[in-house]
Amino acid sequence: MIHTNITLILVLSLLIWGSPFVAKFLRLPMPPVEIVLGSLVAYLGLPWHNQYFELIAEVGFLYLIFLAGMEVDLKQITKSPKIVIHKSVLFLLLMVLFSILFGLLFDLNAIVIISMPLISIGLLAPLSKLYGKEEPWLRLAFIAGVLGEILSIAALTVFDAAITTGFTIDLVLKIGYLLLFMFMAYILYKAVHLLFWWFPELKSVLVPKLDTSSQDIRLSMALFFILIAVMLFLELELALGAFIAGVAISAFFHHEKELEKKMSSLGFGFLVPIFFIHVGASFDIRALALEGVVSGALLITGLMIVSRIFAGFALKGISGAENALLIALSLSMPLTLLVAVATIGYNTKLLDLLTYYQLILASIFEILIAMTLINILKSRQRS
Repeated sequence: MIHTNITLILVLSLLIWGSPFVAKFLRLPMPPVEIVLGSLVAYLGLPWHNQYFELIAEVGFLYLIFLAGMEVDLKQITKSPKIVIHKSVLFLLLMVLFSILFGLLFDLNAIVIISMPLISIGLLAPLSKLYGKEEPWLRLAFIAGVLGEILSIAALTVFDAAITTGFTIDLVLKIGYLLLFMFMAYILYKAVHLLFWWFPELKSVLVPKLDTSSQDIRLSMALFFILIAVMLFLELELALGAFIAGVAISAFFHHEKELEKKMSSLGFGFLVPIFFIHVGASFDIRALALEGVVSGALLITGLMIVSRIFAGFALKGISGAENALLIALSLSMPLTLLVAVATIGYNTKLLDLLTYYQLILASIFEILIAMTLINILKSRQRS
């Protein structure tokens, strides 16, 4: 057991350190490279089922959502022209409509159809780090993505509750807790905003300019874990708590420009790579030999990307055709939520093993295809 843990630590260290060199050599973004490396090493026989590895990977996922929340500028969203909000909502509605139509047309499993419109902005954080968050298409992607992610996490929470408790009073209570939490988060946001308006010096006390004790990082991590604890207590989706924690840090301490860089360095240098490696390791490469796994995953991937591209026509008027395509591709990677739905569906026997593997593989294909296409489009723009 000790030797296995030592081997796991050494291999993880080498993968975290070496993946940037592999990504640079292959000219691919980091997340898909880390996923593929995790799959390959798992295939070679390294036992990945370790409670500590799984725990750190879960923290890495939540931290990625936290970083995505930190990228959100609430002032920018609330002050956005109404046409931007309306077009973003229209994009989401069209995406849901096309996803359902395609799912019914190809006679897909009901759980697969439910999972197709999911939106996650977790991977917008790596894109923002790579291309710069001032990119117009990324700013629009964050606006549509924030709305979509909140709805997706709420839908996932309700779906999980419906599967585990059935359509009983417990489901009503779960939905009530979710609505109450969102309402209280809004009230707290307004109250803290008013407090800082009356006493602006409080910001400097909480996050001092001359900081010798990393108070800004301590405050951020405290809020991150406090909101996760609240979600654990309410038995709601942890990602929602992590996301709101990131949004809160961005909303109230945006004056501290170095804070985001500090938190991002910790995440992308350690926690986030472990999460992506774990995603890759959780997929058994031998399943690729099963009939229908690859073709089914490619079908799901294609339908999810195409539904977003079709919906992206709603954004063409405010962003241009190429930026609308970039937005559609950047919101085509609901990796974590797709894996969550697949896991819930398989554990509750609503999905068979073949469909489960198809969804897991589709979540990986989406990153590989969408990230590569974004890279090609951006390279063409630069040239």
